[in-house]
Amino acid sequence: MLRIAGGEVYDPMNGVNGEIRDIWIRDGRVVDPPPGPPGAREEPVRTIDARGMVVMPGGVDMHAHIAGPKVNLARKMFPEYHRRGRPMPRTACTRSGIASVVPPTFATGYLYAGLGYTTAVDAAVIPMGARHTHEEFADTPVIDKLGFILMGNNEFVLDRLAEGRHDRVRDFAAWLLGAAKGAAIKIVNPGGTEAWKFGGNVKVLDEPLAPYGVSARQILTGLARAGNELGLPHPVHVHANNLGVPGNWETTLATMEALSGLRAHLTHVQFHSYGGTDYHDMASAVPRLVEYVDTHPELSVDVGQVVFGPAATMTADSPWQYLLYRLTGHKWSNEDVEVESGCGVVPYEYKDKSYVNTLQWAIGLEWLLLARDPWRIALTTDHPNGGAFTAYPQIIRLLMDREARREAMRQVNPRALRRSHLPELDREYSLYEIAIITRAAPARLLGLTRKGHLGPGADADVAIYARNPDIEAMFANPRYVIKDGEVVVEDGEIRASPQGRTFYVAPSYDPEVLAEIREHFDRYYTVRFENYPVDLHTLPRPEVIPCSSRA
Repeated sequence: MLRIAGGEVYDPMNGVNGEIRDIWIRDGRVVDPPPGPPGAREEPVRTIDARGMVVMPGGVDMHAHIAGPKVNLARKMFPEYHRRGRPMPRTACTRSGIASVVPPTFATGYLYAGLGYTTAVDAAVIPMGARHTHEEFADTPVIDKLGFILMGNNEFVLDRLAEGRHDRVRDFAAWLLGAAKGAAIKIVNPGGTEAWKFGGNVKVLDEPLAPYGVSARQILTGLARAGNELGLPHPVHVHANNLGVPGNWETTLATMEALSGLRAHLTHVQFHSYGGTDYHDMASAVPRLVEYVDTHPELSVDVGQVVFGPAATMTADSPWQYLLYRLTGHKWSNEDVEVESGCGVVPYEYKDKSYVNTLQWAIGLEWLLLARDPWRIALTTDHPNGGAFTAYPQIIRLLMDREARREAMRQVNPRALRRSHLPELDREYSLYEIAIITRAAPARLLGLTRKGHLGPGADADVAIYARNPDIEAMFANPRYVIKDGEVVVEDGEIRASPQGRTFYVAPSYDPEVLAEIREHFDRYYTVRFENYPVDLHTLPRPEVIPCSSRA
């Protein structure tokens, strides 16, 4: 048994706001205190003196890109990032690595743990690359992992939508989630990546996609309905059309309206909140979108906050990656993944004097400062697209300290600030609110009932921070991090490197769909149907997230 004694506890799921409490841990779970007075009750094997320290659940990053083919491609494409990174030498319990924008698998686990994060999601798993992704998950220590499965440009889905056979869309989605061992349905630029295979894109929700005749609206609502009917713990995870394009706020609002009444999550909304007509008059359109989300409780978002410095853009939004390549002249990789999706990778650097980059930075902060319900917004950088996840402490400081924000605004492009609402915002986050957007809210949105809180039965994933007036330094250097009841970080050093879990869903489906899926494989795939599903032995610590009963 482990006891964390006298800490200042922030546990929003249980309404605990800075109370001085003890946390008791046994067999990897948080438990009630043992009965009886001291001396007459079971005593802990170890007691951590947390007096004067902040105690929170382990952090949950609900949208990142940390494993699989696209990430490995970026590692190979950008040796310059590794040269600029911080070496992480081998120790008695760790492997060597580089703390870079796109770190290797081992370093990814250590870096997350070193911030107090214990769970992370790879938010765009191409089904054909699912086995590769899970092999890299297995190679990523300490943290628990989940993967979202790309379906918004899958030709089987498009064919069934064109035929009006919603039941087959739903059954295929259920089968594919189980086969790829994924946790949610992911849509990226619905229809646009398929159109890119023919040199096109989809920019309007009701534009028919040749040769199927279905629209982005039908893809969005069809897969959102499927996720709702399957009772998935996390709803459809949507990367909307027209990412990164001035004026795209109208597409984003239309997407939200199309999903009205359906549970849905819109991801990296910063990249989808731009007003203006081109990059010269681009402006923030956040207030109009925040107002819609605030009044529609079925919707949730994560931010995709930009941080100044190097980034590695990687996405299944292939036409956007081509546009970014044309805008920057940087190296570019594009892949067409059979009948499922696509992928593009381009390096990028966000510059504080850039008009566009300053607006992107301000727009992300606007979302976080204007949203009224912190339970439906999560802090993300869309790692490594908006910057590395290691920048979370810097972002937390900007949210908690308006003077730090004002100082940062003095360093950026002034014309861009005049096209944003950030200078008008005085809100400061509390530690309680930080615990919501980095822990409790993402855990709840993902359906991880044992994550994001410190109540009895919770996984014993705990971050303990020494109080420090320098907020960034405080969150960058937890004194202790505990994973499944084991101390994995102490005084800034990795002390243990356990194997994390992989969470996935296994919804039920009509087995009659299998004959159609098999025929589709025989006609269009380069792999056999029997070889396609990811075997459970690929996942060292698999755990199913239960689905609710069908709607």
